Amino acid sequence: MVSLGCPKNLVDSERILTKLRSDGYAMSPDYSGADVVLVNTCGFLDSAKEESLEAIGEAIAENGRVIVTGCMGNEAEAIRARFPDVLAITGAHQYEDVVGAVYDAAPMPPNAFLNLVPERGLKLTPRHYSYLKISEGCNHRCSFCIIPSLRGDLVSRRPDAILREAEKLIAAGTKELLVISQDTSAYGVDIKHQPREFHGREVRAHMTDLARELGGLGTPKDKVWVRLHYVYPYPHVDQVIPLMAEGLVLPYLDIPFQHAAPNVLRAMKRPANEAKVLQRIRNWREIAPDIAIRSTFVVGFPGETEEDFQYLMEWLEEARLDRVGAFRFEPVHGAAANDLPNPVPEEVKEERYARLMELTARISAEKLEAKIGRTLDVIIDEADEEGGASGRSKADAPEIDGQVHLRDAEGLNPGDIVEVEIEDADEHDLFGVPVGARAS
Repeated sequence: MVSLGCPKNLVDSERILTKLRSDGYAMSPDYSGADVVLVNTCGFLDSAKEESLEAIGEAIAENGRVIVTGCMGNEAEAIRARFPDVLAITGAHQYEDVVGAVYDAAPMPPNAFLNLVPERGLKLTPRHYSYLKISEGCNHRCSFCIIPSLRGDLVSRRPDAILREAEKLIAAGTKELLVISQDTSAYGVDIKHQPREFHGREVRAHMTDLARELGGLGTPKDKVWVRLHYVYPYPHVDQVIPLMAEGLVLPYLDIPFQHAAPNVLRAMKRPANEAKVLQRIRNWREIAPDIAIRSTFVVGFPGETEEDFQYLMEWLEEARLDRVGAFRFEPVHGAAANDLPNPVPEEVKEERYARLMELTARISAEKLEAKIGRTLDVIIDEADEEGGASGRSKADAPEIDGQVHLRDAEGLNPGDIVEVEIEDADEHDLFGVPVGARAS
């Protein structure tokens, strides 16, 4: 399995592998030992599509028997034109079609001794954290995005099914649940927030209710971290902040603001209420002072003027977000933004991107420096025999945010949650020592 793209694709890969493993198939660590190669593609940007095509080409060159799935599956003709020998092509989250293609390519005779699979399914992430997908698709029609054409409109999972999956993951060793979707805030809108029974009580299909229930899993001694991703700043997001103050949900929000200048937001077909957002951020920090906010922004969107960009820079200076990623605007086949007038020259995009990253790196360094001397909870991701370890604070999601690097960390293992005294910081990471460890 070659899994590309976002965590949502990773969850799709896990579900496919879980089904195949339950039928007796095993994963090969390399191309040469595989009867068939699955490539789960990303199709969000043209650069991601090219990466997916390169992965398909490599799999064909190394193995020759390739099944393609994922977001690029909607462009089957383009894939077949370049790789006519591909065995099968399916779209995003079409699990049954993928599994059926594997059955055809590499038939497996039934064998009761092979049909074994962990109840939690197979995972591509470490044992101690798991992505929990709560819905598919999106009802937004942002002018730069083709996700709805790839994954369709919002389709929410039943809350009881989500919570049962979370329980299985926790029982199997998960210490951190990362809640993902295309639009977490919209969870349940399509099914009118219909409640379902879970352990004798009704739970609404609503982000706030689901977050509260997830935060109540585990035990008082061994609480589970719940981290919310892809949260659009709808008004009801304010109801989640008290759950953070109570310790039920991590004080962390991943919000795709994309821009701040009203003209650009309108062209993107996104809400243009940047001033109100700043006030809400201030209110959130009053309720949960340690809240970490991460976001992504697009620079060089068609029609973005220097004045618009400067507006964004001033907004970021005031918002002081904890983690910021940025993308240079890239036309994506099928996106409405491609037809907008006044494209921004590539050299201007690069210059603005550099300025934005310089600003946000300075803000990040200042915010991390303020944590020196504090004691923070850290979940361990890696540990070595020499006493070094690295992990993440509650402000850090895996792969996309910073890390906490530890010294004198003998005896720690991935998944341990320890108190760490912060000794130093740079632009992105913290450095510290476990509380009680020997000084040096």
